[in-house]
Amino acid sequence: MSKTTKRKHVTKEVLDSYVLPEDNQKIVKVLGGRGNNLHEIETSDGETYLVSMPTKFRKNVWIKRGDYVLIQPIEEGEKVKAEIYAILYAEQIKYIQSQGQWPQRFSSDHPSSSVNAQPDESNDSDSSSGNDDLFVNTNRPQCVYEPSDSESDSNENQDEK
Repeated sequence: MSKTTKRKHVTKEVLDSYVLPEDNQKIVKVLGGRGNNLHEIETSDGETYLVSMPTKFRKNVWIKRGDYVLIQPIEEGEKVKAEIYAILYAEQIKYIQSQGQWPQRFSSDHPSSSVNAQPDESNDSDSSSGNDDLFVNTNRPQCVYEPSDSESDSNENQDEK
């Protein structure tokens, strides 16, 4: 299988599959990447440890701090205690919440946590709230330009001359 074909299939699997956690799997929050395809996570119990990203996801799918993933424990790990099984995106999180399997601790963290089992019937609210999940880069200053009254007055004075 070529590299492009593999990437296409892995991306399709990640975006289109809706999985529910099984007996030994957990939903966790990613705290950050630690290098060598290791990520530090926080469980719903407040425990933090390292998890590994499987080979099929490497260089095909990226996760960042604050994302949610489904992990499966591994027996031989001391520092690395689990492996990422699935990466959860907004629609998949909404599905898990509608099934009642979303951890209570993470309910207040996620913007779609206000979505209950009853979906909203209007499509207008979905399109307006679609930008709520976008990542905001805190490393850059947020500039909002609003023209002041003095600037509009000076522009009018220049037009009169």
